[in-house]
Amino acid sequence: MGIYYGLGKSLAQICFSLFSKWEVEGKEAVPPRGPLIVVSNHLSNADPPVLVASMKRSMHFMAKEGLFSSPVASYFLRSVGVHPMVREGADVEALRWTMGLLRSDKVIGIFPEGTRSLDAQMKRGHPGAAYIAVRSQAPILPVAITGTENVPGFLRIACPMTTMKVRFGEPFTLPIVEGRLSRPVLENLSDMIMGRVAALLPP
Repeated sequence: MGIYYGLGKSLAQICFSLFSKWEVEGKEAVPPRGPLIVVSNHLSNADPPVLVASMKRSMHFMAKEGLFSSPVASYFLRSVGVHPMVREGADVEALRWTMGLLRSDKVIGIFPEGTRSLDAQMKRGHPGAAYIAVRSQAPILPVAITGTENVPGFLRIACPMTTMKVRFGEPFTLPIVEGRLSRPVLENLSDMIMGRVAALLPP
């Protein structure tokens, strides 16, 4: 991680504390060390910085490769632990990057829905997170975010002026799957992951 990560995290914590009602519940559930896959629902562009600000441990993310089109944006995103990912099909290089980080006891943040929910309702997750979790056998930390859907646009992330809540659940590990990971198996495992996230959301 570059210096920009620590600086950005500190600024986000200050801004969220000053300009929003920012609540974090269940921080004690976050393992202090070892590989970890953080999975969350996805409501807004504010979700990654809110997650980063809410956790003591540093996190890495993947983002669509289009965000890296500018040299300046590419440099900044990579310096704060974000890696480009091709959305269509299997991105073998991004998968290697992710598995390498987990083998090094790092934290990966994943939004299994793949995109923001425009109606604040959680969508069915894509199977990528389940594949990574099964192959790595890294613990999964479910997280529910609420309130970020009210942040009006990217430029207001630093001054959200709303109530945002991050709720951490208990870590769990997916069962070991022998043999080939078929699409139906991965979809069932993905549904299991998203069920843990959904259980943390308000009724």
